[in-house]
Amino acid sequence: MKFILAQKQKMTQLFKDNGKVIPVTIVKAGPVVVVRNKIKNKDGYSAVVVGFGNKKHASKPLAGQLKNLKPVRVLKEFKINDESEIEQWPIGDEIKADIFQEGDKVIVKGVSKGKGFSGMVKRYKAHGNDTTHGTKHSVRTPGSIGATGIQRVLKGHKMPGRGGGKKITLKKIEIVKVDPENNLLYLKGAVPGAKGSLLILSQV
Repeated sequence: MKFILAQKQKMTQLFKDNGKVIPVTIVKAGPVVVVRNKIKNKDGYSAVVVGFGNKKHASKPLAGQLKNLKPVRVLKEFKINDESEIEQWPIGDEIKADIFQEGDKVIVKGVSKGKGFSGMVKRYKAHGNDTTHGTKHSVRTPGSIGATGIQRVLKGHKMPGRGGGKKITLKKIEIVKVDPENNLLYLKGAVPGAKGSLLILSQV
């Protein structure tokens, strides 16, 4: 199993030999440090806990998990189906971008950009009310929201609220290029999140 944590950098494009343009997202993948190995007998399931990013000082709970390792900014765990594979990830070992190869397909998880509080027109592409006969003051309002029979607003009704900021999972994203010297991965197409946001990459 292959996995790594990455930080979104920017989008650009690559050119193939035949002149075809490929839109790609550059992510800084790792290096991540193996912090802990979980096993079924002790923890109830098998997983590998890794740390990503640098931190100046570690809190006492974090320092207890890291023990003699350097402070990290993010801790994530990846479940392992076959417990025998945990031996491949000794504590303190570094996982870098070269764990992946060009052509590999990965699952990318991230949090989409937050759009802030928005109304019906922006959030759900509502067409709005008519602008005639004295209704110019309520063009972008939702209008009637309650049913006449049950005297309440049904759950799931489309209303104004916060947009974006949701967990997004993309499957079968192709790795177009690997730059092991700089720990960079070039992912085909767009991935969720703003610049500098955290991404979780795992093998399909």
